[in-house]
Amino acid sequence: MTDKIRTKLSESKSARWFVLALVSFTMLCGYFLTDVMAPLKSLLELPIEAGGLGWSSSDYGFFTSAYGWFNVFLLMLIFGGMILDKMGVRFTGVMALFIMVAGIAMKYWAISTSYDDPTLIIPFIDKEIGRQVLYASIGYAIFGVGIEIAGITVSKIIVKWFKGKELALAMGLEMASARIGTALAMGITPLIANAFNKSISMPILIGLLLLCVGFLSFLVFVVMDKRHDAEIQDEAEEEEPFRFRDIFDIIKLKGFWLIAILCVLFYSAVFPFLKYAPDLMINKFHVSEEMSGYIPSILPMGTLFLTPFFGNLYDRKGKGATIMILGACLIVFVHSMFAIPFLNNWMIALALTVVLGIAFSLVPSAMWPSVPKIIPENKLGTAYALIFWIQNWGLSGVPLLIGIVLDKYCKIEGPDGTISYDYTYPMMIFAALGVLSIIVAVMLKREDAKKHFGLQLPNMKS
Repeated sequence: MTDKIRTKLSESKSARWFVLALVSFTMLCGYFLTDVMAPLKSLLELPIEAGGLGWSSSDYGFFTSAYGWFNVFLLMLIFGGMILDKMGVRFTGVMALFIMVAGIAMKYWAISTSYDDPTLIIPFIDKEIGRQVLYASIGYAIFGVGIEIAGITVSKIIVKWFKGKELALAMGLEMASARIGTALAMGITPLIANAFNKSISMPILIGLLLLCVGFLSFLVFVVMDKRHDAEIQDEAEEEEPFRFRDIFDIIKLKGFWLIAILCVLFYSAVFPFLKYAPDLMINKFHVSEEMSGYIPSILPMGTLFLTPFFGNLYDRKGKGATIMILGACLIVFVHSMFAIPFLNNWMIALALTVVLGIAFSLVPSAMWPSVPKIIPENKLGTAYALIFWIQNWGLSGVPLLIGIVLDKYCKIEGPDGTISYDYTYPMMIFAALGVLSIIVAVMLKREDAKKHFGLQLPNMKS
């Protein structure tokens, strides 16, 4: 009886689900801050004398693209993956959270500060840009390093605690928690701004305080994980240590590249869309500014239930590659419908957002649990980092592209001087990314049939 009571932490079902709750809450806080500016785009573009910041769509696109600057061009995410495989999840997670806090603190300072000399010239590209836009973008870029490293760290934590158990379900629940953060950002950010006299900086400050709570949550996990490692130290098999040349072993795998390319195409059709979705609701569907984030918030809220459902389905029944193909098909359908000009009733927007939420649940629920079937666990952190690095090319480039397209080809100036945007071209770009996702997902299924990764097989061991 005593032995049953003293169940090892490493074998305790309740312990691993509590660990999942801790790290999921941390990611919820992070993703709230990732999207906190999206519902404020129209407010950002108001003239300063009207209470806005005087940004343009190109400024907003520049700022949004900053998320991946350091990850893409300075390879910070790849270095983060190498640190993860060398130093472990505890050290890397704490480091990532410090970086996130520093980045958001700088972003808050930039947004809440007024500047006597508001513009400067960026060297090398000879481009004039607002100091506020640049400083906020740098803060967002620093935060982007932290949140992406935190993402790969949490993925490895889940593999560590759930491998051979409810892996896809656990990953689905973590992703669903992160989407709650996105939904909260979309839904309540305009309310917070209006409650504080249309303050753009106040939602960022509240998000920063929330992130500090998430940091404390991760520290509780650190204590539990340290005890977990102490328990299994004597029983664990000796694992081959990570070596720098293992990167070349990873990038030689065709399966790795197919997963990575699918990831960048799929997420580039979803996350940048979310950055512009509230503005789409205002301009095409004539939703009020205060309500503009509500319909987009349905997308991440829907994943709260659907991602764990599809993850559990993958755990028990398999068919991971098929699930990814289906999700990519839905992406194409939704963005194609958004691109049709005369479909401008808010009820249509609501229905399409629900379908997009289903697609947003299908692909990640199968894609992320499939990576450990292709990559050995001692190289997993670096593999996730490489995938996230490739994904960041899309998360940086696509928002910038959409902002430029809106300013150059989609701007409509009214007779009273008001500015609106036609979102047909941006939606066509997102639909094209979806078509490419279908092609890559089909190629991945064929590669699985040749190499027998097991993507179509259940994750749970009988």
